[in-house]
Amino acid sequence: MLKGRNLIKPNDLTVSEIDEICGLAEQIIVDPNSFSDVCRGKILATLFFEPSTRTRLSFEAAMLHLGGAVEGFSDAANSSTAKGESLSDTIRTVSSYVDVIAMRNPKEGAALVASQYSNCPIINAGDGGHYHPTQTLTDMLTIRALQGGFEGHTIGFCGDLKFGRTVHSLAEAMSRYKNNRYIFISPNELQVPEYVTQELDEAGIEYTTAERLESVIGDLDILYMTRVQKERFFNEQDYIRLKDSYILDNQKMSLARKNMIVLHPLPRVNEIAPEVDNDPRAAYFKQVKYGMYVRMALIAKLVGVL
Repeated sequence: MLKGRNLIKPNDLTVSEIDEICGLAEQIIVDPNSFSDVCRGKILATLFFEPSTRTRLSFEAAMLHLGGAVEGFSDAANSSTAKGESLSDTIRTVSSYVDVIAMRNPKEGAALVASQYSNCPIINAGDGGHYHPTQTLTDMLTIRALQGGFEGHTIGFCGDLKFGRTVHSLAEAMSRYKNNRYIFISPNELQVPEYVTQELDEAGIEYTTAERLESVIGDLDILYMTRVQKERFFNEQDYIRLKDSYILDNQKMSLARKNMIVLHPLPRVNEIAPEVDNDPRAAYFKQVKYGMYVRMALIAKLVGVL
């Protein structure tokens, strides 16, 4: 039973629960009208302490499509945090009004803290460089829909692997399935953190590293591109030096398999050239749509209406 549960990191869900959520999302995709009233009378709070477009609007659209209501804020400056209110007091207050909370906070561990003070389920919509579990569910539903399942894939993670919470989350989640292999493509300064590779070692996941995308793109079933995140850097000169390390264009795509798919959590800056958008293997805008459906399924499960 998922009713009343928190979702802080991907591994809070069992493999069977991920299948359950993805299965419900697929039902919603086929017949969305059958689910248009299941959350009537329920309220989602979106508490976003840092800017977001896709994630926040995806959560809000998901709840509205389920017939529920939404309240919240899109910036910490629009909340009592600006007056000095603690996170615990904010959560105690808001959870008295609503049935489920989706929260983004730039501080690692903030979602876990929030869950300790909430009277309703907390969904982590991103906590700094840690986890982004609903983006992981989005990625997994996209992989399931376009690549037929979660097993037997060679996945290339490219770009900012040090600060990329979406990379950390998806790598952790896909490591629970058989015969997946990872290639981490990044400059030395942005390599995947040791705690991630340590978990992969413990899970027996095969992985290699590379500095040139061209040298490995032909081996991939899935290419997961990420932007170099300016907001995670303390030194702007380092950001400027690294921000254009990898740019996916048609020339590089010509080296890839015909059935490879390109994913990206968005927003992109210039790491995927607009010319790639017309390639049938470019799946990142389909990914956005899948994200809304998987959040619909998750919300319905956590509030206990399905």
